[in-house]
Amino acid sequence: MKMLVGNTFVDASDRKTQNVVNPATGQIIDTVPAATKEDVKKAIDTAVIGQAEWAKCTLRERTGMLQRFAEVVRERRLELGEMLAKEAGKPLMKEAVWELDSVAYVFEGACEVAKHYYGKTMPLGTEPGYDNDIQFTMHEPLGVIAAIIPFNFPPAIWSFKAAAALAAGNAVIVKAPSYNPLTILMLHEMLVEVGVPAAVIQCLTGSGAKIGEWLVDDSRIASVNFTGSTAVGISIAKNAAPHLTAYQFELGGNDAFILCEDGDLELAVKEAGDQCRNNRQCCTGSKRFLIHNSLKEKFVTQLIEDYLEKEVIGDPMDPNVTMGPVISERAAIGIEEQVNLTVQQGARIVYGGTRKGAFYHPTILMDVTPEMDIAKDMEVFGPVWPIIGFDTVEEAVAIANNSVYGLGGGVFSKDIKTCMQVAKALKTGHVAINGSGNFRAAELPFGGGKQMSGNSRESLSAVMAEVTQSKSIVMRYVLDGTVIA
Repeated sequence: MKMLVGNTFVDASDRKTQNVVNPATGQIIDTVPAATKEDVKKAIDTAVIGQAEWAKCTLRERTGMLQRFAEVVRERRLELGEMLAKEAGKPLMKEAVWELDSVAYVFEGACEVAKHYYGKTMPLGTEPGYDNDIQFTMHEPLGVIAAIIPFNFPPAIWSFKAAAALAAGNAVIVKAPSYNPLTILMLHEMLVEVGVPAAVIQCLTGSGAKIGEWLVDDSRIASVNFTGSTAVGISIAKNAAPHLTAYQFELGGNDAFILCEDGDLELAVKEAGDQCRNNRQCCTGSKRFLIHNSLKEKFVTQLIEDYLEKEVIGDPMDPNVTMGPVISERAAIGIEEQVNLTVQQGARIVYGGTRKGAFYHPTILMDVTPEMDIAKDMEVFGPVWPIIGFDTVEEAVAIANNSVYGLGGGVFSKDIKTCMQVAKALKTGHVAINGSGNFRAAELPFGGGKQMSGNSRESLSAVMAEVTQSKSIVMRYVLDGTVIA
């Protein structure tokens, strides 16, 4: 497939490509261009001009195209889902097609939000000297936004970044994920087909490190919207600093799942077992399972018997498969190394712990202590359940907060007072009560409660503030009839 640069789909300027590999089979699905610095400059040149014209379109015109796009996504959901399943390792109907339904929902929601994102009017000034003025604000697009997409939920996260930005009148230059860019490229083809100018929705493929650096190192980029690792976020922030480029980041997490002594064991096990989605390659996936010592053994036994033993692992195109591979063999090896390190530090594997290619078997680690790396700042992006015991709620909160990360969390207790006390004490961006923190409601502000988990609040209820800027206007002296020409 080709990338979208300028006003058409093209190869890289030097014709170099990179392979896209099916992680389940190891076979090459397709190739994509490896964008050069010249390609990135051309994309920005085109976007600057295109954005000025796109912003002149009425809001009705822009949202009309985007709503039509949402309809087309629903019409082609099976085709898109098949591509996503092959390149990302997601079970076809259970996960891949569902993710495309989410794209359609977010685009429709972004259109509605954009239509009703009003400014403020202050008809009577209260400060001396402004008594006869009318004051109001309006929202304007930022300009050209660089959106850097991760591999774990590429279409879904792409939709949050692109939909509202386009509806508000911005141009978006997307850096598709290196491992699995094909579904994103198909979505860009569809946007162009429904009438969105190619200049405002360009899509680059190739090395994330190189393209990200070239994008950020251009003062014409108004904002960088990135979801990914904290290390890459720090690098982007450093490159953005000389231009004072704004950035919105959703970064790493090591979310705590807290089951109190009086918590509903059956519900907690269900919530833990349901986290097999996307092979636990989820930013908000619970990564530290803090289980009251009186419930640890029962929790682990039920988790294995009721959920993990029932997972069918294999090629995600097989309708019977419920869990595919992680994104690559390299990623699986990384998970294996993290588990081995934790065992070296004193933990015990009681289930799983084996790898074959890009497949890593669901793994439970017992005897994990708060001093171990995995209990603090080592984020495992895969199917691993580290079990950490505790005796008091205060102890659990202290363990949960002892991390540089603070994305989300969850607490289980039949006492709502306990739940609210824990929710307030956790230093996170969101908390689930009697549920895991592994959720992302489209309307609810989403982002970290600590710097290392990011600063964005990307959602339908908050994203417009991240893709627009407020302009204040004062109509002087209009209320006393002495308007000055």
